[in-house]
Amino acid sequence: MSAFTPPLLFESHPNLAFDVPRLMAIVNATPDSFSDGGLLYKKDRIDRDATLFRLQQVVAEGAEIIDIGGESTRPGASAISVQEEMDRVLPVLELAAAETDLAISIDTSSPELMREAAKKGAHLINDVRALSRPGAVEAAASTGLPVCLMHMQGAPASMQVSPNYKDVVRDVVCYLQSRIDACVNAGIDSTRICIDPGFGFGKTLEHNLLLLKYLSELKKLGFPLLVGLSRKSMIDHLLKRDLKDRLPASLALGLMSLERGANILRVHDIRETRDIIDAFVAVRYCD
Repeated sequence: MSAFTPPLLFESHPNLAFDVPRLMAIVNATPDSFSDGGLLYKKDRIDRDATLFRLQQVVAEGAEIIDIGGESTRPGASAISVQEEMDRVLPVLELAAAETDLAISIDTSSPELMREAAKKGAHLINDVRALSRPGAVEAAASTGLPVCLMHMQGAPASMQVSPNYKDVVRDVVCYLQSRIDACVNAGIDSTRICIDPGFGFGKTLEHNLLLLKYLSELKKLGFPLLVGLSRKSMIDHLLKRDLKDRLPASLALGLMSLERGANILRVHDIRETRDIIDAFVAVRYCD
């Protein structure tokens, strides 16, 4: 395991080194994502005006990275075709590249979309399946883009049906190390990799809490750490809060993640999370 040194994943965005935590905005180009599905749609298709409004909003609220996804990965979600995923994602990507200076992440497991997104201006491949689909790691390597590898037990359609671990923290660490090794062997430089423990992806409430408590164990792998806890159902399981009432807990979990070494927070509530990151940085670097 290597010692952690904050790399620059985004060569086109030299100010996005991980000397301070970074803010990633979730923009789902889906009709059925659990929190914001359908926001970019009008008459069952991606709407340019709605998309532009959302992009302007995330910029104004302080996002530095935008994560665009076309496949819902909520528990119980059904798979879609690669063509449908591309039809959802690429118009949003093209508009984001043309109208903003944000670093653009593409949330996909599809090799075809990885290659096409790289041609159209994407800066990061963010894969909930950690490039485990056939051809995915080779496709990612061919683009030259940095990658984010997430842990998920099972598949979205069934991942919350009795997830089981011998030791959730150790199991997640070992899985991510194996995927890091696969990437490096495929030609992806280790300085172009970040990792995500996958909160809520094939994990019970107890598993999620243990992963957060011992998040520093993942930092020992020596890679930037992305954390996505925004509005997750674990908040309902813990506090009995509906989706609209999960902001306070989302912010608390985000702050705990920062304290344990998170480098990127992936969130829905951008303005509020911008405040906790800025407050955290102010305290961390004060004399």
